[in-house]
Amino acid sequence: MQTHTQWLEQFVNNSHIGVLVVDKERNNLFVNDRLSEMFGYDKEKLLSTNAEIFHVNHDTFLKFAELAFDAVLKGKPLGIDYQFKHADGSLFWVHIAGDPIGAANEVLWTMVDITPRIEAQQKIEDINYNLEQYLEAIDKIGIGLFVVDENYNTRYMNKTMISWFGDHRGKTCYSSVAGLSAPCPYCKLPEVIYENKKVSYEPTTSTGESFEIVATSIKNSDGTTSKMEFIRNVTDQKKVQEKLKEEREKFDYQAHHDVLTGLPNRLLFTDRLSQSMEKAKRNNSKLALLFIDLDHFKEINDSLGHDIGDKILQEVTQRLQESLRDEDTLARLGGDEFTLILEDLVEAQDASMIATKILNALSDSIKIDEHTLYVSSSIGISIFPDDGGTTQNLLKFADSAMYKAKDEGRNNYQFYNESMTELAFERVLMEASLRDALKNEEFIVYYQPQIDGRDDRLIGMEALVRWKHPSMGIVSPAKFIPLAESTGLIIQIDRYVMKTAMSQLHSWYEEGLNPGVLAMNLAATQLHQEDFIEMFQALMQETGCKAEWLELEVTESQIMKNPQKAIKILQEISDLGVELAIDDFGTGYSSLAYLKRFPINKLKVDQAFVRDLPDDEEDTGIVKAVIALAKALSLRIIAEGVEREDQKAFLIQNNCYNIQGYLYSRPIEAESFKEKFL
Repeated sequence: MQTHTQWLEQFVNNSHIGVLVVDKERNNLFVNDRLSEMFGYDKEKLLSTNAEIFHVNHDTFLKFAELAFDAVLKGKPLGIDYQFKHADGSLFWVHIAGDPIGAANEVLWTMVDITPRIEAQQKIEDINYNLEQYLEAIDKIGIGLFVVDENYNTRYMNKTMISWFGDHRGKTCYSSVAGLSAPCPYCKLPEVIYENKKVSYEPTTSTGESFEIVATSIKNSDGTTSKMEFIRNVTDQKKVQEKLKEEREKFDYQAHHDVLTGLPNRLLFTDRLSQSMEKAKRNNSKLALLFIDLDHFKEINDSLGHDIGDKILQEVTQRLQESLRDEDTLARLGGDEFTLILEDLVEAQDASMIATKILNALSDSIKIDEHTLYVSSSIGISIFPDDGGTTQNLLKFADSAMYKAKDEGRNNYQFYNESMTELAFERVLMEASLRDALKNEEFIVYYQPQIDGRDDRLIGMEALVRWKHPSMGIVSPAKFIPLAESTGLIIQIDRYVMKTAMSQLHSWYEEGLNPGVLAMNLAATQLHQEDFIEMFQALMQETGCKAEWLELEVTESQIMKNPQKAIKILQEISDLGVELAIDDFGTGYSSLAYLKRFPINKLKVDQAFVRDLPDDEEDTGIVKAVIALAKALSLRIIAEGVEREDQKAFLIQNNCYNIQGYLYSRPIEAESFKEKFL
């Protein structure tokens, strides 16, 4: 039975189209039978020469070959006519088309002998009238000849043309040949007849046949002008080119991908790493390279056989892919070694989150046939540009860090930079502590009063979360909120705070107290949860809170990331009767066009603009502008971060009466808040 390669070679050799493959040194690598016949030399002769024996002019040919080869490798289509010298010394014309092969800097040339067409065309051009006396000779050529006048009437079709399309002389060319009600889009008759241009095009018929057409203008014996077309059926040539292209793409894929897993191999990985580093340079960003090596894989492979080992590698590949983002590049270097490129890192430490996901993904058992196996991994991480500026160094450093992970007991990750490993582990410990804090209810809710500065009357409060760690004491939100947001734990924390604060609010109202409106922060991830509205309605019913008692605060930067979506979600909240406030206003670059569309009730002036009041001219101007904007949009306004009497006096003087800040109280626990303000 013939191999795939043998079948392909036989197919190419039986073709009537000459095929030549040339490498970047201009050496001939492959010649088919038709090319050998076309030039009059045997294959061995053609393969052993660099084409000097059959060019017409040495200098011209070398210049042409150089330009043509480079053009094809750059992806520019090339199809030209060129004159060569036969072994017997005679000259002949060939139509050449070129196509690159994979990443090997090789070019595939296909050649068709067009000498009869060129000779006929030259005869026609030499004598631009008395066309009729040459028609009998042209009929013998295996090339179609078609003449149409300026009114699209068919004046002449030779026998070859008639055999292809039938006899349509005396009819309009587009209705008879193409079956259209108007001239076909590639006809170009006006350009040829009225602008005297020589044009070429390659249409494909509805039956799938392809034709190469060269059109030029001619003078008829009656003094009128017609368009003459020389037409060659290139269907077989196209099929050969398409088949060769299809095979080339298959070979190219195999050359750049791992056969077992389908992942990019070392060659493609190196290319993508280089591209990712260039992108990081342009964007002034970081990327991480993870070197992943399976622990004790060799023992499994040796004891259970390569078939089991291959299935493990395929399962590991699937688990790795499920742990990654779409934009990440996973590759298999060989054996049990994988690499991973992580682009667009905000912080280098973000790579530790992916590394942790990978360790967790591989921690579950793998069932192969009757075997239940466990495969862990050791991961080394290097960072660009911090650790290295070349692909070789970045890979070498990640490999080095991987061995450090193995020395540390395997089933862990290490950064090439030791201090980064320590920071990453601190982050892991903090995340674990956060999860424990949720289970152990270590979070407590503090309340900060919101006051009408004109009469110092309580109008409400803001609920603020604090973490009461069993050994570290009160942990600042600045330390754990960013981590909670990046890990998704903020959703659970947010909902815990809401339930606790709303229950406390209802309790105070039940006691006959008047705590005012409860303001609660709403994280961006919480805002976009599909079940948020349903959850919040259930929470209102469970705690007995009325909608008019509640206010949700969203930061300006959150809603401006996707304002269209924010409008929809905020409207659903507003429809519940709950008021909405924009927190930290002035820091998120709001579009006024969107601001007036948000269903909000209040603006909260960020403390960054309050801190230096009333002495800083810029801050006074900004605060006055925000107050004026709120008034124009019929919104209430409150200033946060008020600590001094002169700040309060400035705000009240400029019609901002609602105040929040240390001037009245720090955030305090519920009992202290009740004693002091209720």
